[in-house]
Amino acid sequence: MKAIVYEGIKNVNIRDVEDPKIEKNDDIIIKVTSTAICGSDLHLIHGMIPNLKKNSILGHETMGIVEEIGKDVINLKKGDRVVVPFPIACGHCFYCNHELYSQCDNSNEYGSCGGIFGYSDTFGGYDGGQAEYLKVPYANVGPIKIPEELSDDQVLFLTDVLPTSYWGVDNSGVKKGDTVVVLGCGPIGLSVIKWLILKNVKRIIAVDKISYRLNHASSYKGVETINIKDHEYTGDYIKEITNGGADVVIDCVGMDGVMTNFEKIETALKLQGGSKSAIELSSQAVRKGGTVMMVGVYGGRYNMFPLGDFFSRNITLKMGQCPAQAYMSKILDIIKKGEYDPTDIITHKLSLSEGKHAYNIFDGKLDNCIKVVLKP
Repeated sequence: MKAIVYEGIKNVNIRDVEDPKIEKNDDIIIKVTSTAICGSDLHLIHGMIPNLKKNSILGHETMGIVEEIGKDVINLKKGDRVVVPFPIACGHCFYCNHELYSQCDNSNEYGSCGGIFGYSDTFGGYDGGQAEYLKVPYANVGPIKIPEELSDDQVLFLTDVLPTSYWGVDNSGVKKGDTVVVLGCGPIGLSVIKWLILKNVKRIIAVDKISYRLNHASSYKGVETINIKDHEYTGDYIKEITNGGADVVIDCVGMDGVMTNFEKIETALKLQGGSKSAIELSSQAVRKGGTVMMVGVYGGRYNMFPLGDFFSRNITLKMGQCPAQAYMSKILDIIKKGEYDPTDIITHKLSLSEGKHAYNIFDGKLDNCIKVVLKP
């Protein structure tokens, strides 16, 4: 089969690889109909996530048609159309029983967190879904069936973008009368904004450095935007215009923030896990007693973390990998009712064979790219 594989820093290519096979009785094989590139895939190809082997198949946002099933699969049959969540979870360990599927104890023999498709040995060493076929383990737990009346574009992001953004809002504890700052206007940030609008929060301020993404955010009703390039001290500016800071800051940037020269050196030497600029901005933009929810991905450890700033101002920090399985059915119902349309963030649809080009435009923020969907 054809697949997008990692061949070195900032180097992916389309290669012929072996087709996946059923190995355990609760495995399934799906024929991929749609897959997408995630911002965290860029972390991988930039070398920010450890233990990614050359020729690893990338991708964790995948859906398709069930082609084969193991003999113990009870919820699915051949021909079913399914969306596959990005975390891999057994469904019966302590964490799965408490709906914290992203921390499954049995899906990652290499680490202390749960497994993720296409995300290095640190997260289980599983092949990803940017391919013609995907093997899905623990198939009685993860994949959900999709009704025929919904298009791939309407449901593909149930894999990651939609549950991650919904969970970010839900877990932040945001309330109707709150002022919320959203850092980052990529696919996750834009989706967070749309969930906040549905919750009727008082004020939404979107922050980014990329003009076309800010323009997209401003197209949503009532959303204010700030370009960090326009302010020497963006955190102080936010504190000023909000009379002391936001009730909630949702960080959808993660390690992708602007790095200082020192951070670049530290990151190159594996002494630092990328930028912490979004963390610093969060510490400045949130009010005393407020909440910072970190949805953006961080890797490794961070020197000069502003812990004292958070501690002295009684800030609540929340973070982590979204337990997507816990939210997929709920969000699917919202989509069925027509209350949420996730398709507006799709700016590019390309074939799987154009995967290298797709990575280039997504990584380079070229051609006003927000989200790329690939079709095998």
